[in-house]
Amino acid sequence: MRFMSSPKTAAAKTARRPTTPAQPAAKRTQAQPTTKPAPKATSGKATNGATSSTAAKRLAGEIERALAGGRRDVLSTDALQALMAAVCKTYAARVEAGEQLLPLPERGGATATDVMVTASGLLKAANLAVFELGMWQSWTGR
Repeated sequence: MRFMSSPKTAAAKTARRPTTPAQPAAKRTQAQPTTKPAPKATSGKATNGATSSTAAKRLAGEIERALAGGRRDVLSTDALQALMAAVCKTYAARVEAGEQLLPLPERGGATATDVMVTASGLLKAANLAVFELGMWQSWTGR
């Protein structure tokens, strides 16, 4: 079972908890925003971020076309899970760095049912309940 607490409460508990050499306190690392600007594209070549974004958009298009054609098996289960984890981590890192963005375009990108099925699956995969999500939202204001 997992327990959630507000960031302030968790920091206070970690600070109070004595550590022993056999059991060091777990430390959560947060993504730090980069301070130096990304390199500019030269000679018509794209930067790594642009290349990744282009590849991600291409993959998304391929997946959408396969789904429109009735193919649900375009991604293996482990590939789907790896992509979902990477996208969740990327979105969370950007939000924690202070960016104001939504994970999907407003009123588009996915149906309400698609979002609810996915949100339910994400909560289940992380062993969380809707109650815990509500508590986290009230603590963080997100």
